[in-house]
Amino acid sequence: MKLIFFARALRDFGDGFVAILLPVYLLALGLSPLQVGIIATASLLGSALLTIVVGILGARYDHRQLLLAAASLMIATGVAFAVVHDYALLVVIAFAGTINPSSGSVSVFMPLEHAVLAREVGDLQRTRMFARYSLVGAMAGAVGALAAATPEILAVFGLGQFAAIKLMFVVYAMLGLAGSLVYARVPKHDPSQDVGTPSALGPSRWIVYKLAVLFSLDAFAGGFVVQSLLALWLFERFDMSLPAASLFFFWTGVLSAFSFPVAAWIAQRIGLVNTMVFTHIPSSIALMLAAVAPTLPLALGLLLARAALSQMDVPTRSSYVMAVVTPAERAAAASFTAVPRSLAATASPALAGALFAASFRAWPLVICGALKIVYDLLLLMQFRHLKPPEER
Repeated sequence: MKLIFFARALRDFGDGFVAILLPVYLLALGLSPLQVGIIATASLLGSALLTIVVGILGARYDHRQLLLAAASLMIATGVAFAVVHDYALLVVIAFAGTINPSSGSVSVFMPLEHAVLAREVGDLQRTRMFARYSLVGAMAGAVGALAAATPEILAVFGLGQFAAIKLMFVVYAMLGLAGSLVYARVPKHDPSQDVGTPSALGPSRWIVYKLAVLFSLDAFAGGFVVQSLLALWLFERFDMSLPAASLFFFWTGVLSAFSFPVAAWIAQRIGLVNTMVFTHIPSSIALMLAAVAPTLPLALGLLLARAALSQMDVPTRSSYVMAVVTPAERAAAASFTAVPRSLAATASPALAGALFAASFRAWPLVICGALKIVYDLLLLMQFRHLKPPEER
């Protein structure tokens, strides 16, 4: 379990600084906000397709081997972004690689890690375990966001910002290498030993399909405000500096991280579904208010309030999916609920980029908040009666 936690920390540290530096780097290459949104969309689409392949393979192949392959892809992605300047090639690299423009962990690693972790604990410990897993990732991502100020620091020593950002992509590749060394120590596991259907999805398929549809709506909404685009909004709306944005995203990551154990504590008292819904709605309202905030301090305050609430559904959602399917279906269930999320999120960054380009800067935040509230209400209506084993 500790190996998976450490590997996620390495990966999310890299995602933390890449999500902020990516729009700065692409704008420095002369790309438009719309093109930045398209690259973010390509990244999410590629992650979705890779994740569904991994979900299918996870029912048949050793999870350690698949994690090692994903880490190798992370290495190649970092190196490619450091040396390629052509827009068309960057779109291809974003599609085929592991660059994550979002503050969440939308990646090929997720379904494999979930399956490995879920078989290590019982029902009563599962939500707390996923809360710790999410806490580790969020804290690492927060420190990574703070590290996004490194190019400004290196400028003091005479290294140009553009060259420093390229160096950070090399660091991202090195984190992939370190992750591969960690994954190499994960014990082997034969999926045929799991109790249940040997196919990707079996008796729980309709539960998974309904969850996937609802999670897709949530992800489509979230795609309007992935971290790279939220950073772009702060840069363009308030002329925020890179060091200030780095510090802000560090604190949003810290708040999100410490919300995870709180979410596990709340879930023990009101249930997983209720925790997902009744923490999510206030966060969406805060986001919509931030969109029309007249000053930077007020906008940042509302966004910090959102950060303290918006991610409480992450460990509870992961725990719920693992709880309502059979052990043999876990990798596939994690994948098939994550993939539609990723696919749904692929269109919205490009739409947000178009809105930015048309100077409708507030609309992506408003649309995101409104759609997320609709998702929360539908989730409550459809699944409030389907309890995980520990709530029955």
